[in-house]
Amino acid sequence: MQRLVREIEIPEGVTVQVDGRTVTVTGPLGTLKRYFNNEGIEISLEGNKVIVRALSHKRKHKANAGTVAAHITNMIKGVQKPWKYKLRVVYSHFPIKVQIKGDVVEIVNFLGAKTPRYARIMPGAKVQINGQDIVVTSIDKEAAGQTAANLEIATKLGPDFDPRKFQDGIFIVEKAVWGEEE
Repeated sequence: MQRLVREIEIPEGVTVQVDGRTVTVTGPLGTLKRYFNNEGIEISLEGNKVIVRALSHKRKHKANAGTVAAHITNMIKGVQKPWKYKLRVVYSHFPIKVQIKGDVVEIVNFLGAKTPRYARIMPGAKVQINGQDIVVTSIDKEAAGQTAANLEIATKLGPDFDPRKFQDGIFIVEKAVWGEEE
Protein backbone atom coordinates (compact mmCIF):
# COMPACT_ATOMS: atom_id res chain seq x y z
CA MET A 1 0.00 0.00 0.00
CA GLN A 2 1.43 3.35 -1.05
CA ARG A 3 1.34 6.54 0.98
CA LEU A 4 -0.79 9.39 -0.34
CA VAL A 5 1.22 11.94 -2.32
CA ARG A 6 -0.37 15.12 -3.70
CA GLU A 7 1.46 17.19 -6.30
CA ILE A 8 0.44 20.80 -6.87
CA GLU A 9 1.68 22.52 -10.03
CA ILE A 10 2.97 26.08 -9.53
CA PRO A 11 1.85 28.35 -12.42
CA GLU A 12 3.96 31.11 -13.96
CA GLY A 13 3.97 34.38 -12.03
CA VAL A 14 3.51 32.62 -8.68
CA THR A 15 6.30 31.78 -6.25
CA VAL A 16 5.98 29.33 -3.37
CA GLN A 17 8.32 29.02 -0.40
CA VAL A 18 8.18 26.11 2.02
CA ASP A 19 9.85 26.36 5.43
CA GLY A 20 8.98 23.24 7.39
CA ARG A 21 5.18 23.43 7.70
CA THR A 22 4.94 27.12 6.79
CA VAL A 23 3.95 27.83 3.19
CA THR A 24 4.25 31.30 1.65
CA VAL A 25 2.62 31.95 -1.73
CA THR A 26 3.34 35.18 -3.61
CA GLY A 27 1.57 36.25 -6.79
CA PRO A 28 0.43 39.31 -8.73
CA LEU A 29 -2.30 40.20 -6.18
CA GLY A 30 -0.33 39.73 -2.97
CA THR A 31 1.16 37.27 -0.51
CA LEU A 32 -0.49 34.59 1.61
CA LYS A 33 1.32 32.82 4.42
CA ARG A 34 0.01 29.88 6.43
CA TYR A 35 1.32 27.45 9.01
CA PHE A 36 -0.09 23.92 8.79
CA ASN A 37 -0.07 22.06 12.10
CA ASN A 38 -1.77 18.97 10.66
CA GLU A 39 -0.11 15.81 11.94
CA GLY A 40 1.36 13.10 9.78
CA ILE A 41 2.22 15.21 6.73
CA GLU A 42 5.35 16.50 5.05
CA ILE A 43 5.41 19.51 2.70
CA SER A 44 8.27 19.98 0.26
CA LEU A 45 9.12 21.90 -2.89
CA GLU A 46 10.49 19.91 -5.83
CA GLY A 47 11.13 21.87 -9.00
CA ASN A 48 7.90 23.52 -10.13
CA LYS A 49 5.68 21.49 -7.79
CA VAL A 50 4.64 21.49 -4.16
CA ILE A 51 4.59 17.95 -2.79
CA VAL A 52 2.37 17.01 0.17
CA ARG A 53 3.01 13.53 1.56
CA ALA A 54 1.22 11.49 4.18
CA LEU A 55 3.87 10.03 6.51
CA SER A 56 1.93 6.82 7.18
CA HIS A 57 -0.93 4.73 5.86
CA LYS A 58 -3.35 5.94 8.52
CA ARG A 59 -6.63 7.32 7.22
CA LYS A 60 -6.25 10.51 9.28
CA HIS A 61 -2.82 11.26 7.83
CA LYS A 62 -4.07 10.70 4.28
CA ALA A 63 -7.03 13.01 4.95
CA ASN A 64 -4.70 15.67 6.39
CA ALA A 65 -2.51 15.48 3.26
CA GLY A 66 -5.52 16.02 1.02
CA THR A 67 -6.75 18.92 3.16
CA VAL A 68 -3.37 20.68 3.16
CA ALA A 69 -3.05 20.20 -0.62
CA ALA A 70 -6.50 21.77 -1.11
CA HIS A 71 -5.54 24.77 1.08
CA ILE A 72 -2.30 25.31 -0.85
CA THR A 73 -4.20 25.07 -4.16
CA ASN A 74 -6.67 27.72 -2.93
CA MET A 75 -3.78 29.96 -1.86
CA ILE A 76 -2.18 29.67 -5.32
CA LYS A 77 -5.50 30.46 -7.05
CA GLY A 78 -6.22 33.38 -4.71
CA VAL A 79 -3.00 35.27 -5.43
CA GLN A 80 -3.84 35.10 -9.15
CA LYS A 81 -7.53 36.08 -9.01
CA PRO A 82 -9.51 37.07 -5.90
CA TRP A 83 -12.30 34.94 -4.44
CA LYS A 84 -15.72 36.60 -4.66
CA TYR A 85 -19.02 36.07 -2.82
CA LYS A 86 -22.20 37.93 -3.78
CA LEU A 87 -24.93 38.47 -1.19
CA ARG A 88 -28.36 40.06 -1.41
CA VAL A 89 -30.29 42.00 1.23
CA VAL A 90 -33.89 40.76 1.21
CA TYR A 91 -36.76 42.24 3.21
CA SER A 92 -40.52 42.22 3.06
CA HIS A 93 -41.49 43.86 6.33
CA PHE A 94 -39.01 46.57 7.31
CA PRO A 95 -36.39 48.13 5.01
CA ILE A 96 -32.93 46.98 6.10
CA LYS A 97 -30.06 49.47 5.97
CA VAL A 98 -26.54 48.09 5.64
CA GLN A 99 -23.40 50.18 6.09
CA ILE A 100 -19.70 49.61 6.75
CA LYS A 101 -18.26 50.99 9.99
CA GLY A 102 -14.57 50.19 10.34
CA ASP A 103 -14.05 46.44 10.41
CA VAL A 104 -17.75 45.58 10.88
CA VAL A 105 -20.88 45.77 8.77
CA GLU A 106 -23.77 47.40 10.63
CA ILE A 107 -27.25 46.07 9.87
CA VAL A 108 -29.95 48.54 10.97
CA ASN A 109 -33.73 48.02 11.21
CA PHE A 110 -33.66 44.23 10.75
CA LEU A 111 -37.28 43.17 11.44
CA GLY A 112 -37.88 46.62 12.92
CA ALA A 113 -35.42 46.12 15.79
CA LYS A 114 -34.08 49.27 17.40
CA THR A 115 -30.65 47.83 18.15
CA PRO A 116 -28.37 47.25 15.15
CA ARG A 117 -26.74 43.92 14.38
CA TYR A 118 -23.08 43.62 13.46
CA ALA A 119 -21.12 41.28 11.20
CA ARG A 120 -17.33 41.19 11.46
CA ILE A 121 -15.21 41.71 8.34
CA MET A 122 -12.27 39.31 8.49
CA PRO A 123 -8.75 40.72 7.95
CA GLY A 124 -7.88 40.72 4.26
CA ALA A 125 -11.49 40.78 3.03
CA LYS A 126 -13.09 43.75 1.27
CA VAL A 127 -16.83 44.47 1.37
CA GLN A 128 -18.66 46.62 -1.17
CA ILE A 129 -22.31 47.59 -0.75
CA ASN A 130 -24.27 48.53 -3.89
CA GLY A 131 -27.88 49.09 -2.87
CA GLN A 132 -29.31 45.66 -2.05
CA ASP A 133 -26.23 43.79 -3.27
CA ILE A 134 -23.13 43.09 -1.19
CA VAL A 135 -19.87 41.82 -2.73
CA VAL A 136 -17.14 40.27 -0.57
CA THR A 137 -13.71 39.78 -2.19
CA SER A 138 -10.35 38.57 -0.91
CA ILE A 139 -7.28 36.70 -2.08
CA ASP A 140 -7.77 34.47 0.97
CA LYS A 141 -10.72 32.13 0.34
CA GLU A 142 -11.30 31.57 4.05
CA ALA A 143 -11.46 35.30 4.84
CA ALA A 144 -13.97 35.93 2.03
CA GLY A 145 -16.11 32.92 2.97
CA GLN A 146 -16.11 33.69 6.69
CA THR A 147 -17.06 37.34 6.09
CA ALA A 148 -19.98 36.23 3.88
CA ALA A 149 -21.02 33.70 6.54
CA ASN A 150 -20.84 36.38 9.25
CA LEU A 151 -23.26 38.53 7.22
CA GLU A 152 -25.69 35.61 6.85
CA ILE A 153 -25.47 34.63 10.52
CA ALA A 154 -26.05 38.21 11.71
CA THR A 155 -29.53 38.13 10.17
CA LYS A 156 -30.47 34.61 11.18
CA LEU A 157 -34.02 34.32 12.43
CA GLY A 158 -34.85 32.89 15.83
CA PRO A 159 -37.05 29.86 16.46
CA ASP A 160 -40.09 32.07 17.07
CA PHE A 161 -40.23 33.22 13.45
CA ASP A 162 -41.90 31.18 10.73
CA PRO A 163 -39.42 31.12 7.79
CA ARG A 164 -42.31 30.86 5.32
CA LYS A 165 -43.60 34.25 6.45
CA PHE A 166 -40.41 36.06 7.56
CA GLN A 167 -38.04 35.82 4.63
CA ASP A 168 -35.95 38.83 5.63
CA GLY A 169 -32.17 38.61 5.84
CA ILE A 170 -28.89 38.69 3.99
CA PHE A 171 -28.26 35.63 1.83
CA ILE A 172 -25.39 34.34 -0.30
CA VAL A 173 -26.69 34.24 -3.86
CA GLU A 174 -23.48 33.44 -5.73
CA LYS A 175 -20.12 31.95 -4.95
CA ALA A 176 -17.87 32.79 -7.88
CA VAL A 177 -16.17 29.68 -9.17
CA TRP A 178 -12.52 30.49 -9.59
CA GLY A 179 -11.40 30.74 -13.20
CA GLU A 180 -14.74 31.80 -14.67
CA GLU A 181 -14.61 35.10 -16.47
CA GLU A 182 -17.29 37.70 -15.89
